[in-house]
Amino acid sequence: MRKVDAQAVLPLDTDIELPTTGDTEALGEQIGAVLGAGDLVVLSGPLGAGKTVLVRGIARGLGVRGPVTSPTFVIAREHAPAAAGGVPLMHVDAYRLGGAAELDDLDLDTDLTQAAMVVEWGEGVAERLATGPHLLVRLDRRPDDSRVATMHRVG
Repeated sequence: MRKVDAQAVLPLDTDIELPTTGDTEALGEQIGAVLGAGDLVVLSGPLGAGKTVLVRGIARGLGVRGPVTSPTFVIAREHAPAAAGGVPLMHVDAYRLGGAAELDDLDLDTDLTQAAMVVEWGEGVAERLATGPHLLVRLDRRPDDSRVATMHRVG
C-alpha cells in the first residue's frame, strides 16, 4: 500500500490562490496524479468552497470514469478506473454523518486498501481511516468568489 507523498510534488503549508473553477480542478488533477490505492485525502471548508470541484480534478488526475457529483445524499460513491490496472476513487461526503461512529458503520477502511479515498467534510472525522500519513486540504471561498487552498501532510 502506497501512501501520499504529497511533500515531494505538491506545495504544502502555503496558500494556493484559485481564481477560477478551472484552477481548482487543475489543483485536484495534480493531487490525483500522485494518489494510489490506500491514500486518503480529507477535504475541509465551508459550503461552496469548492470541495466537489476539487474532487472532479482529482478524478481526472486518477483517470477514473463517470461524472463526479457531490455524494451528499448517497454518502459514498465509487468511481472505477478508466484503464485496466488503474486505481478506483472512493468519494465520500461526511456532511450528513453524525460523527466517527457513523463513518465506521460504512466500513470504508476496507475500501481504502483498494482505492484512493477523498472525504469531503472529513476533518475531525475521517482521519481514523488513515493507516499512515494523509493529505488534508483546506479550502476557503473569498468574497470575490475566488478560492484559496492550503494542503497539509498529516501524520
